[in-house]
Amino acid sequence: MNHDEVSTPRTRATAAVVGVSAGVAFVVLRAVVALGGHEPLALDIWWHDLMLAALTDVGVVVAWVPAVVGGTIGMIVVGALVILLFVWRRRRWDAATLAIALVVVVAIGATMAAVIGRTRPADSLAESVATSFPSGHTAVATTMVVILGLVLRRWYVWLLGAAWVLIMMWSRTYLHAHWLSDVVAGMLEGIAVAALVWIAVEAARDRRAIRAADSSLPEPFTEGVSNS
Repeated sequence: MNHDEVSTPRTRATAAVVGVSAGVAFVVLRAVVALGGHEPLALDIWWHDLMLAALTDVGVVVAWVPAVVGGTIGMIVVGALVILLFVWRRRRWDAATLAIALVVVVAIGATMAAVIGRTRPADSLAESVATSFPSGHTAVATTMVVILGLVLRRWYVWLLGAAWVLIMMWSRTYLHAHWLSDVVAGMLEGIAVAALVWIAVEAARDRRAIRAADSSLPEPFTEGVSNS
């Protein structure tokens, strides 16, 4: 697919607005959680009680599927396979975009979670360490979905991706590994990182294409352009 067909000024402008908006929303949510002493919000408690009431053995087994696939090892494997597929298809810029975005979102999320140290629900069926905000599973899942949506530009990628993110958010709260505000924060983080990294890589891609085009110009024409 032609680069111009994939990345247009309108697409980049939309990505910038969405990315910045998600970043601002993340900061606001972070402030709300901090003002509450990192305790669960009223909405968190309501959703937690709802998940607790709906808890079944079958539901737990189903919820563990995205938890494992979206875990550290699972996402390393899935991410590496997708990156290698892009490289094999000679879409090295797309491979670089996904790799950079995943590294950035993990670095930001893991650091914030450790510094904030929000306590998970006491009845967590998964992790128990105090690294609840934001949800790393949700952040990584969202990052991958947004990057794939932006580089592949297919409606079904967005549709399936949105479903995957929602399932991941449900899974983390169903297993009581996160509060609802944790997974919402992870989603916002993933959107912001993915959109802004994609824009940055696309800008670098354009600059390289311009330099390559300039270097391929005949010498007399190049001189005429530089003197004009």
